[in-house]
Amino acid sequence: MKQEKTAVRKGWKLLWAVVMLMAAAVLWGGVRSSAQPNAGEICLYGETHGIRPYIQKEFELWEQYYQQGMRHLFIEYPYYTAECLNLWMQQDGDSILYQVFGDLSGTACDTQETLEFFQKIKARCPETVFHGTDVGHQYQTTGARYLAYLEENGLAGSQQAARAREVIQQGEYYYQNNDPVYRENKMAENFLREYAALEGESIMGIYGSAHTDLEGMDYLTGTVPCMANQLKEKYGERVHAQLMADLVEYTPPTLAQLILPAEGQERAFVLNGREYPAVCLGWQDLTAFPGGAYLARSFWRMDGGAYEVFKNSPLTGNVLPCKNFPTAVETGQVFVVEYVLSNGGTQRHYLRADGTSWQGKPATVGFLPI
Repeated sequence: MKQEKTAVRKGWKLLWAVVMLMAAAVLWGGVRSSAQPNAGEICLYGETHGIRPYIQKEFELWEQYYQQGMRHLFIEYPYYTAECLNLWMQQDGDSILYQVFGDLSGTACDTQETLEFFQKIKARCPETVFHGTDVGHQYQTTGARYLAYLEENGLAGSQQAARAREVIQQGEYYYQNNDPVYRENKMAENFLREYAALEGESIMGIYGSAHTDLEGMDYLTGTVPCMANQLKEKYGERVHAQLMADLVEYTPPTLAQLILPAEGQERAFVLNGREYPAVCLGWQDLTAFPGGAYLARSFWRMDGGAYEVFKNSPLTGNVLPCKNFPTAVETGQVFVVEYVLSNGGTQRHYLRADGTSWQGKPATVGFLPI
């Protein structure tokens, strides 16, 4: 815990102020760069989370909007998660980003493609400002850590802290009561609040498709208008929505269609600006895994002094027994295990062999690469 706290403080002690640049608004139409900009447009895209082609298309759309002058990207994350991403945008390195994604482990957004989506934004659209409008998911981790950051920087009484506490309370209520109507209404309320503060800026938003139907109701009870429907009631024709499924043809892959690495194949992993060579140890068929969530996983041993760099990195809580590896595991080694999901997305886990045992057997432990 002490190591984790030290690593997080080091990554988060940055300048608080994120410059809110004034941006020329963009006319709805996405890729139509010749369009005459209008003020105050709300351009929503509905996705199924974690689908690689959808995420790639979303970045293309955002980059084109960005080139036209847009700067504000609304996302289906809590307020404090977006604020962490805004801090990360000003940071050298990715420690904050990896911390955020460590908290997202097990969610539909926990994919390598989603992480790289944010990395591409930082590299190619560096003035992007994120706005999170969901209720307080991960309030015990991301939310608590964000409040601790504010307190450490003398901002415990700030509007940012008050807003974070409010969203944390939303998350507590939602999870205690399992109330989807409450969540849908709060998503709309939070969105309207963030949007009003921009005073006429145009924005792009990325949400689950169930929240972006301009005529739709909430997808679980069907008793209240969904988020986009509520936004339309307020802003009318300024609100536009399009499904990624209508923009991108997509069929989930089968195991036979995957191009999987061969044993002995080499590649490099780049973490925090440093390149680490790696060699493939083999791959395994996971189609029989309970739940049907995975197709396969490949194993890579990462060299280049990786163990010395990451031997004290904070742990994620993941454990993979050494008997699951296709080759023998030795203490002092670092591995990358890449899972291919049944929807075609990928998850990447970083593991180290540091002498840990699990249920009396040697095991590797997951860590954040920070």
